[in-house]
Amino acid sequence: MKLMEQLQRYTPYNEQEAADLPKLIDFLETGETPFDRANTTAHFTASAWIVNRERTKVLMVYHNIYNSWSWTGGHADGEEDLLAVALKEAREETGVTHLIPVSEEPVSVEIITVNGHEKKGNYVSSHLHYNVTYLLEARELDDIRMKPDENSGVVWFSVEEALAASTEPWMVERIYGKLVEKAGKIDQNTSKI
Repeated sequence: MKLMEQLQRYTPYNEQEAADLPKLIDFLETGETPFDRANTTAHFTASAWIVNRERTKVLMVYHNIYNSWSWTGGHADGEEDLLAVALKEAREETGVTHLIPVSEEPVSVEIITVNGHEKKGNYVSSHLHYNVTYLLEARELDDIRMKPDENSGVVWFSVEEALAASTEPWMVERIYGKLVEKAGKIDQNTSKI
């Protein structure tokens, strides 16, 4: 299984990843339907941190459920190739068609708590997202568009503006800040855009 191999060779970047990574591996090995949201307690999701070639800007969406600027991402819904999920969700949520993975390897792993909420008129109970994040590059001049059933804005922010725009403190402190650091350290000469 490709994801298992990726997680087993993944090197945790910080305390949060060191705590979460073994749980992701265990859930992948022993979890009941880990790639299906029919598992209402926990399931795998994939996210994308979308940057420009210079890694000075981040493409974010205004997430309607969380009322905050955020990364793109979504449920695996049975798909075990989480990079494919991250690319699909990023395209759907931003309208950008020229998205290039900087690597096929994850750039971040995390377990995210999701509070109970309404979606399409139905209540969704609180649950966990066992999330794998990929670093994607996009061209700033490509057309962008909203996906009104999920977001109400798509904007390129400077990395500083991106951190300030999000109203989810835990995400900024534990996830987005880490992604800004990691993206800045990855060689830009690997860019394929």
